[in-house]
Amino acid sequence: MPKRLPIVAPQWLKSKARSLPLASQLLCCKSIDKLIKDSENPEHKLQKTLGPWSLTALGIGAVIGSGIFTVIGTAISGSKATVANPLETPLVDFLLHHSGLGGRPGAGPAIAISLVLVAIVCGLTGLCYAELASMIPIAGSAYTYAYATLGELVAWIIGWDLILEYAGSNMTVSVGFAAHVVDFLDWFGLHPSVRWISPSYLSDGLTDLQGNVLYNPGWHFGFNIPAFLIVLLLTVILVRGIQESARTNNVMVAIKLIAILIFISAALGYLHPSNWHPYAPNGMSGILAGGSIIFFTYIGFDSVSTAAEECKRPQRDLPIGIIATLIICTVLYLGVAICLTGLVPWQSMVDDAAPVVNALKKLSLMPGGHALHWVRLIVLIGAMMGMISSLLVYQLGQSRVWYSMSRDGLLPAIFSKVHPLFRTPAFSTWVAGFLVAIPSGLFDIELLANLSNIGTLFAFMLVSIGVIVLRYKDPGRRRGFRVPGGPVIPALSAVFCLLLMSGLPVTTWFRFFGWLAIGLVVYIFYSRHRSEFAKVKPTRA
Repeated sequence: MPKRLPIVAPQWLKSKARSLPLASQLLCCKSIDKLIKDSENPEHKLQKTLGPWSLTALGIGAVIGSGIFTVIGTAISGSKATVANPLETPLVDFLLHHSGLGGRPGAGPAIAISLVLVAIVCGLTGLCYAELASMIPIAGSAYTYAYATLGELVAWIIGWDLILEYAGSNMTVSVGFAAHVVDFLDWFGLHPSVRWISPSYLSDGLTDLQGNVLYNPGWHFGFNIPAFLIVLLLTVILVRGIQESARTNNVMVAIKLIAILIFISAALGYLHPSNWHPYAPNGMSGILAGGSIIFFTYIGFDSVSTAAEECKRPQRDLPIGIIATLIICTVLYLGVAICLTGLVPWQSMVDDAAPVVNALKKLSLMPGGHALHWVRLIVLIGAMMGMISSLLVYQLGQSRVWYSMSRDGLLPAIFSKVHPLFRTPAFSTWVAGFLVAIPSGLFDIELLANLSNIGTLFAFMLVSIGVIVLRYKDPGRRRGFRVPGGPVIPALSAVFCLLLMSGLPVTTWFRFFGWLAIGLVVYIFYSRHRSEFAKVKPTRA
């Protein structure tokens, strides 16, 4: 029997670990050079196949579809409630008035202002992402940036937050996709049982187009099967490989862009200016709440940065992909929002997961509206392609965050195991698929969107702070892109993100802090002991 040798940690880690008490470990930042070196390890190396066009298409695939066809309805209409409930009141209203509101206020036609506000915030944050992505072209996005700038504890918090952010986004979009599948079947005269095409939990109940109550608010016996199945189908595609996923996404992006342009062109002949009055029925409160709800859809440019390790020339291509995504998507969002609020009264979109196609359906049944019957079919196909491409990108982003955290030792090693043939993080992708698919069948779009939004805004705020920190800590490092104006733009980005977070309900803040508390327990009892900055205790094999 050969003699067993002691396992010895690398000298740089061993020397650091001996001198690191817990308080110091929490503030330890990972070397950017080591992050890049680790990513080149053959055991974990991902295939580099993406260029600027594919990255931009990935971003558009996430942003256009997740909100423009789904969440925009609840952002416009708000949510209804018969009694005032402080927990469902936007935080900013509760702090200003110390009382609850009867439901969440909708932006109404002023959703256009909400979108401009969101575009400004995302533009500022996008510049911050572009600088960090050009410096740290590593999978993991905001989590990786935080590890390099703000320390291990903040990196863990943001990674744990990103898991919630991506999962909530995926669930929201899959519920929206299911609603469009139902509309697609309805176009052909097929009407499956409502029990198996609607979530088990409905915040505001469920009504048909005539206003008849199908389900009261709360739980009912049923499951959203289309939402469940689409997530699992896309999980299989993602396990197969990033290049195949990107090609699939490019085709779907082209289809849905054509559908959006057809909708805008057709809607121009059916607009009713009276629907735009009053323009801001709930004032600034509604505008902020609407912006807070719609914000999560812009996670698309975050998804671009999560694919950094699979990018051919990340220092050049990542900033192009992020900024191009923001510009194209903002223009399209404004066009759809203005047309949608001009077609039907803004109050008619309460808890509607398919507001665009349902607006077309209502108008197609009216005298002179038959032409919209075919437009509705085109938009339905484009919308479903939009949902699928959004889900594809979000599932890609979530699995890469898990992969990065596992590679750093903060999650079990199996999450960073790469498939020997496809060179993708297969285990992370499968786990993420099932953890998204099951809740997608249970919960409705409003609950899921709120959770995703607060996670997204929190991540964006920390990324903005990270730019300022890294400018101070490592000013000489080469940046493929630099945010202009010194610390002003990153600081404004962080402040605006916090402002939009204040537009979310109080109960969403409680759920968010609850999720972070669970994450801290996991970190204290598991992750910190397996981090590379933990104390090394040599043992025998």
